[in-house]
Amino acid sequence: MVNVVLKEGVNWVGVVDWNLRDFHGYVTRRGSTYNAYLILDDKIALIDTVKSTFSNELIENISELTSFEKIDYIIVNHVEMDHSSSLPIIAKLAKNAKIMASQRGKDALIEHYGADFSRVETVKTGDELKLGKRTLRFLEAPMLHWPDSMFTYLVEDKILMPNDAFGQHLASSGRFDDEVDEHVLMEEAITYYANILMPFAPLITRKIQEVVQMGIPIDMIAPSHGIIWRKDPSKIINAYLNWSAGTAKQKVVIVFDTMWGSTDKMARAIADGVISQGVEVKLLKLRATDNTDVVTEILDAKAVVVGSPTLNNQMFPTIGSFLTYVTGLKPKGKLWSFFGSYGWGGGAVKGMVETAKKAGFEVYEPSVEVKYVPDNEDLKKCIEFGQQIAAKIKA
Repeated sequence: MVNVVLKEGVNWVGVVDWNLRDFHGYVTRRGSTYNAYLILDDKIALIDTVKSTFSNELIENISELTSFEKIDYIIVNHVEMDHSSSLPIIAKLAKNAKIMASQRGKDALIEHYGADFSRVETVKTGDELKLGKRTLRFLEAPMLHWPDSMFTYLVEDKILMPNDAFGQHLASSGRFDDEVDEHVLMEEAITYYANILMPFAPLITRKIQEVVQMGIPIDMIAPSHGIIWRKDPSKIINAYLNWSAGTAKQKVVIVFDTMWGSTDKMARAIADGVISQGVEVKLLKLRATDNTDVVTEILDAKAVVVGSPTLNNQMFPTIGSFLTYVTGLKPKGKLWSFFGSYGWGGGAVKGMVETAKKAGFEVYEPSVEVKYVPDNEDLKKCIEFGQQIAAKIKA
């Protein structure tokens, strides 16, 4: 392992997953990392572990810095298996270590790995653990993004270890924000937020406010995925505040799929109508664009227009999959509208509207539907529909 030092006595011992391309449905084109941190003081603490397939690398990285018998504490910030599945192996090697987690973390560890983890000690917000010259302070963060989630703060070094918050799926040779391309970094950070943390926007705002009110100075943020923010940790904090506030611009995302080209023609005409009003458009065809990228574009848009052909009196399968994905993420403050084409019988538009309303989305009606192939009059209606959407979000 190339020795990565955050501050003297605080080391990164995680692993880089260069070849990860799918994270439970989230496309990770640039891989990821599983970050774990070892603090060497009078007492030694390991903060989080890694995915079990990389447990041997974690063992090697730790062994270069200390023996497992000397580890006093293992802190579990989050039980999701990309962070905890090597814990049973590490716990057997670190026989003298106390394992510490939130109460919900303890419960989840038992449910995942069995009764051996009933010995886990629990901590709550404000609890501290003295290591010697250093102090760990704990901050519960339920639903960011699991019920068990918590942050660990290294008081003297002003390092926040928030597990899945403020991370990115990004494999790189550099471990810090000043060692990677800033544009790539922020692109992956916004994709990560949009596809994992967007449903918890109100909780994120409150948690950041809570940290500010606690007067916790932060020199560095060391998340569980991606790079460590040391040059400018306020950059990602401010970005999260902006994203969680639902800040959007005059932008329309048109998401569609097509069978024989009719819905495609409609989508392009609607886009022309939006553009004619001076509003930005993203035109995204499913089967050519992954849900991950679509949701990232939606994050800062004021309106989302979804189009589908009718297949067997229902929406097209890719559209159904997309709506399942996006309604679960609960994007706030968007205007939703729908269009589609059909042959001898419709159904797609009705199904999409019902799905959106059930999710609590604001739906602009009426929708636009075309039978078979759109003619010039149909395309004119689509252009007008786009103009109406643009006018609505500019009002």
